[in-house]
Amino acid sequence: MSEKHTIAVIGAGGKMGTRVSDNLAQTDHDVRYVETSPAGQERVTAAGRALSDAASAVADADIVVLAVPDLALAAVTADLVPQMKSGSVCLTLDPAAAYAGLLAERDDVIQAVAHPCHPSIFLQRETPEQWADTFGGIAAPQDAIAAVESDDPATKTLVEDTVRAIYAPVIDVHWVTIKQLAQLEPTLVETVACMIGELLNEALQEAIHTMGVPEAAARSIMYGHTQVALANGLRGDNPFSDACLIAMKYGRETIVKDDWKKIFRDDELDKNLANMLHLEKIER
Repeated sequence: MSEKHTIAVIGAGGKMGTRVSDNLAQTDHDVRYVETSPAGQERVTAAGRALSDAASAVADADIVVLAVPDLALAAVTADLVPQMKSGSVCLTLDPAAAYAGLLAERDDVIQAVAHPCHPSIFLQRETPEQWADTFGGIAAPQDAIAAVESDDPATKTLVEDTVRAIYAPVIDVHWVTIKQLAQLEPTLVETVACMIGELLNEALQEAIHTMGVPEAAARSIMYGHTQVALANGLRGDNPFSDACLIAMKYGRETIVKDDWKKIFRDDELDKNLANMLHLEKIER
């Protein structure tokens, strides 16, 4: 760490808040843990961390980490941003609300967003703990993506120090705009990659339950060929065979719509995020 920061974690007892808090507790930063739900408060205190009230926690914090659901961010920032000190940073962990303009703003409070990349499928894991950490933030190194609405080097350092702490261990922090981060998450990784992951499982279940293939055999061939497919498709490790290319062409023509790349248009991004945020439309 380049220096010690005062960090407030809002939602410290939630799923992501607990992950963030566990990592920050291992640093030298001065961390304030805020949680409103009784169950979340119990998790914070059970972890041996003292609870702070929101007003005092954010009043002198250098950076406020909002580990709360997207749908709560408008109300939470409306309450807390007016209480933050001048020059501090409001850091959300997902770009949807920031891109949609739902966050309360102040001219002297900087808005930032950061999201974990999660450990790469191509990561060279060295320990059982790294293999077990598929999500990241525990043992397996990962990259992170960050966006900050400031050109001040000290502010960028503050954000990067915090990002490296909350998502540790971090290899690289990649800097983008808030819009670009929204194009990556959800469009690239949720709309495409996560959907394909779910589709793979649906296909696996069809092989097992409809075709009657023994489950162990189906899982073995699916898991191994998924690695080959990703290594060949994303990195070009080995060329697909001619017969495989024919089967791939049949799959694309049967499953994928011709106009699927429209999801990368701005209007489709707005439509997708509006659905995720339960809005009629994105107002920007």
